[in-house]
Amino acid sequence: MNFLKNHPFAVETQFENSIVLSYAIAKEELYGLIPECLELDTYDDKWGFIALAMVKTKDLRPKGFPRFLGNDFFLIGYRVFVRYKDKRGRRLRGLYILKSETNKKKMSFFGNIFTHYNYTTTDINYLQKDKELHIYSKKSNLDVSINNEETNINLPENSPFDNWKVARRFAGPLPFTFTYNEEKKEVLIIEGVRQNWKPQPLKIEKSNVGFIESKNFKNIQLANAFVVGNIPYYWKKGKVEKWK
Repeated sequence: MNFLKNHPFAVETQFENSIVLSYAIAKEELYGLIPECLELDTYDDKWGFIALAMVKTKDLRPKGFPRFLGNDFFLIGYRVFVRYKDKRGRRLRGLYILKSETNKKKMSFFGNIFTHYNYTTTDINYLQKDKELHIYSKKSNLDVSINNEETNINLPENSPFDNWKVARRFAGPLPFTFTYNEEKKEVLIIEGVRQNWKPQPLKIEKSNVGFIESKNFKNIQLANAFVVGNIPYYWKKGKVEKWK
């Protein structure tokens, strides 16, 4: 029944909002986190990136099903920015999954039947107060505070990027997500389709991210942070191909 985990049908939802923080990490420290079929998507031949994505979804359901059959979830994902050369010779930019979390057991249960995302259930708190948005989880040791009123936003201190235009190239999610079956030498490619995708910069006041901190990276800094809202989004049925 493992074939069921290969994203056997398309899924659609509405992103009420999607907040993504990208961390620049010396590329040498990331090689061990990705499989042999992928290469790091780097900047300045020095930096690789891990994204923390925090997404409020609305009416998530198999594509084509009526909205009332959908469910609302909060999703947290940790992903590495990568590239993959497919059988047609295309070099695809995408993300490799490190860890996935959600606020509801229903999503963990079905997500782990139909995907390789390895969901776990955690406590997730989403609090909007005055000018601050606070997202935190005690179980996951996550604590992010965002200034929602700031308009003249600078890049994070020590970001490797010179400007927001360049930084936007490393704003997730990217078009493709990859998983890899090392035993079978098979790559699973999942393509996301989005509309009106215009990420807006965010001012991050605080970002304590337990999962990333647990990796003990020596050379790491927050590179950018973006938000999009009210975006229709769907994932196509997964495509499996042999690697080499």
